[in-house]
Amino acid sequence: MPVRYPRPLRPGDCVGITSPSSGVAKELRPRLDVAVRDVEARGYEVVVGRCMDGAGHLSAPAADRAGELMSMLTDPGIRAVVPPWGGETAIDLLPLLDWDRLRDAEPTWLVGFSDMSTLMTPLTLLTGTATVHGNNLMDTPYRVPEGLLSWLDIVAAPQGHRYTQTPPDRYRSTGWDDFRAQPEVREYPLDTPGRWTRLDADGDVEAEGRLIGGCIETLCNLTGTAYLDVFAFARAESPQGLLVHVEASGDDAFTICRNLHGMRLAGFFDTANAVLVGRTSAPDNDSLTQHQAVLDALGPLNVPIIADVECGHVPPYLPLVNGAHGRVVHTAIRSELTQTLH
Repeated sequence: MPVRYPRPLRPGDCVGITSPSSGVAKELRPRLDVAVRDVEARGYEVVVGRCMDGAGHLSAPAADRAGELMSMLTDPGIRAVVPPWGGETAIDLLPLLDWDRLRDAEPTWLVGFSDMSTLMTPLTLLTGTATVHGNNLMDTPYRVPEGLLSWLDIVAAPQGHRYTQTPPDRYRSTGWDDFRAQPEVREYPLDTPGRWTRLDADGDVEAEGRLIGGCIETLCNLTGTAYLDVFAFARAESPQGLLVHVEASGDDAFTICRNLHGMRLAGFFDTANAVLVGRTSAPDNDSLTQHQAVLDALGPLNVPIIADVECGHVPPYLPLVNGAHGRVVHTAIRSELTQTLH
């Protein structure tokens, strides 16, 4: 099945807000309101769903979350769906979603990262619908550094659009803002210099392929299931190979190493022309760093491995479109990723 790109958003279109995983605590609602107003400022209407409770780690029972997500993704009046953020156990929705109906419906943009990878990556693989691995709703008010884009820019781009993002060579190393105390915060303190890092060898990298990937801690649990058949997707849509992106949320280096080994053994990286690895603040171990964990697990692929890409849990964010054609260039003086929506 060909990759399907949702129609670009236009002023007056509707954006749906729901929490397929974790909701928003009452004391964080002011930040949610700020983010909603920013989406509305782009000219869009916003509908906030019922599955938003933040008292626990899930916003609602699984059936309710699945039903609301299905409703938004198949409602022709809703053109994009974005969660406030990720969470922990969105995996419980997978058997409850009507994948045939999603495949037949007019495609809708689904946006997010972290636990949203559990849903977005299968959506692309099983239905061919492109999805945006990028900043979530609660991060939307932050000013986007020069060279990068917001998910709001991408969902408004026409099919066939080509755009290049370049890293700002600085990132945030100081944790997270307190949205309770500062619901209006809009500036990231990009306080630490940092470029992309090639792990497998020295030398320049230039590689192409359709983009696919997501959060290691969530996707590793889908290997060997029908929800993560990357090989079939590559064979049908990208026989020339893929650009696979992965990122660690918070697990230590030993755990990430094991998870990546398992994903490689299950064939997740078999068709990769290169692997992009998100910058992480997840802890090292005494005898194994996060970079070493990646190289230990993925070195046998014998493809370029580029780490410290802005596609993970460390701001800023470089949104990636699962399903888009990507071209990555990394040299001593230049790093860039070009994506084409075709």
